[in-house]
Amino acid sequence: MKELTFGQYYPQQSFVHKLNPSVKILLVIAYVVAVFLVKQFHFLGFAACFLVLIIATICARIPFFRILKSIKAVIFFIVLSAVIQIFFNKNGTPLWENGFITDQGLLSAAYIFCRIVLVVMGASLLTFTTSPVEIADGIEMLMYPLKWIKVPVHEFALIMSLALRLIPDLLDETDRIIKAQKSRGAEFESGNLFKRIKALVPVLVPLLIGSFRRAGSLADAMDARCYAGSKKRTRYKRLTVSYRDLLAFILIAGLVAGVVLLNGFYVLL
Repeated sequence: MKELTFGQYYPQQSFVHKLNPSVKILLVIAYVVAVFLVKQFHFLGFAACFLVLIIATICARIPFFRILKSIKAVIFFIVLSAVIQIFFNKNGTPLWENGFITDQGLLSAAYIFCRIVLVVMGASLLTFTTSPVEIADGIEMLMYPLKWIKVPVHEFALIMSLALRLIPDLLDETDRIIKAQKSRGAEFESGNLFKRIKALVPVLVPLLIGSFRRAGSLADAMDARCYAGSKKRTRYKRLTVSYRDLLAFILIAGLVAGVVLLNGFYVLL
């Protein structure tokens, strides 16, 4: 459980860490849009997205293997999607006579794999380089126009930041519960799928109880400090747009434009 890195903040003094959090959120959204704009079987667009991700990781001064480890959180979904494409996609030419696996099925599996991996790694880079408080400030800044129609923007941003902040704590608590159950003779790695699912019940129950207890303690702490939501709240650090944000915006804009041009190039071919 400790190897799951999605949602964890990696403190560092880097170019990416110093970006405006609201700008970073917009850049990640643009990056995801670029990934989804890549047409099927056009893997050169994925290569461009991966190159931008490498550049951002280097600028963030984060070990690349930590970004890769974030894939573990969705590895089951990735494998399931790839298997479905391999065994149920009947388009294309079979790899052998009377075979049920086609070349387009394999290409579709690789396409789905690349798309999910790139999106997860891009989102992980955002959480690695942006603290929960900064994410809350960035979301609130982006949603500020909604205040005019009485949308509780600050409360929504607070919920998002708390959810990200509690992911590492929930992982640690799950690891402690599993170790405690193993010390009492519980088996989590033996038996068929249904037995393993049944063995997780003694883990989920105390985890849910602990989560509600943690939420109650947090609510009591906020109430004891007279927390009043978005009523006349000030910030210790005001968000501004600097030259770093402009450079990052130019890079992502170039990526989106490059993917669109590549799609047009393939259409002409």
